Amino acid sequence: MSLTREEVDQFEREGWVMKRKVFSRGDMEPIRDALTEIVHREAVGLREKGMLDDIYEEEPFETRLTRIRYASHEACQVIYKSIMGKAGGGFSGESMFHFIRHRPLLSCIESLLGPDLIGSAIYRVRPKIPEWAHGEVPWHQDSGYFLPHCDRFLILTCWIPLVDATLENGCLFVLPRSHKKGVVRHYSGGHSGYLEVPGDLLGEVKPVPVEMEAGSVLFLTSMTPHASFENHSDVVRWSLDLRYQSMEPPNNVDEEPETYTRERDPVTMACLPTEADFVIRDTKNPHREVATPEQFHKLREKYEKTHPWYPGRGWTPMSERDQGNE
Repeated sequence: MSLTREEVDQFEREGWVMKRKVFSRGDMEPIRDALTEIVHREAVGLREKGMLDDIYEEEPFETRLTRIRYASHEACQVIYKSIMGKAGGGFSGESMFHFIRHRPLLSCIESLLGPDLIGSAIYRVRPKIPEWAHGEVPWHQDSGYFLPHCDRFLILTCWIPLVDATLENGCLFVLPRSHKKGVVRHYSGGHSGYLEVPGDLLGEVKPVPVEMEAGSVLFLTSMTPHASFENHSDVVRWSLDLRYQSMEPPNNVDEEPETYTRERDPVTMACLPTEADFVIRDTKNPHREVATPEQFHKLREKYEKTHPWYPGRGWTPMSERDQGNE
């Protein structure tokens, strides 16, 4: 599987393209099982503490957190924080390793980035829980999180729903043809603590909702504005966002996390140095590839424990904009 010429053309012209059925249900099962185990373990602990009467063990992956959320908002919040806490370097088990290296996905990515690939540091698991404000992600560009010297490079986002993503349960919206205008001004501390581009800065382009079957992949440039809104269904809209880059953009491969300090010049840093980049394929130096789940986990865990310094872009807080103090 790879992207067709027409799909590549759409990506370059519109800033996004969606490819159907890159992952089968069987391909997704290991990571769905791993996430189910986190939910189950946390629910059992909450029952033992008297915070849950029922852990809804018979509920399927799609609705178990929904039932817990309506039984106890507090218990659901504990589970949600546990999932998000393991969504970065902490969620680096075998299922995530194989998901990131899924051969049909990499073939599509090669159509955009070439054969030599870096797994870009930040990947996330996102459970969008029904009627749960924290699941909303406001308008932003991924480059708003990256350091400015990386703006000229393509860092590819692959957004992958583990259940069908619909208008009702909070599919992604994109702003087509807005990816060649550079980084729009973002504000920090917006909705749910995310970076946010206020609506009046987005221009006149009409947002496009991208409804998707589970296992399809939405490919986005790091400059493409996108957002997702509240889930009004009874299904948890589970998704992953993975990021990839060629060898050209700065990365922290072969660097120790301790070298990222306040004294270091930001222009010498990886695009987002808080977590570990890793070599997926290096055709000239294959020994650099992270080829086993054990290597992957060890590398990610090293960065998870060290907390490298990240200077950020110095975006103005949303509260100052609201008060007219820009």
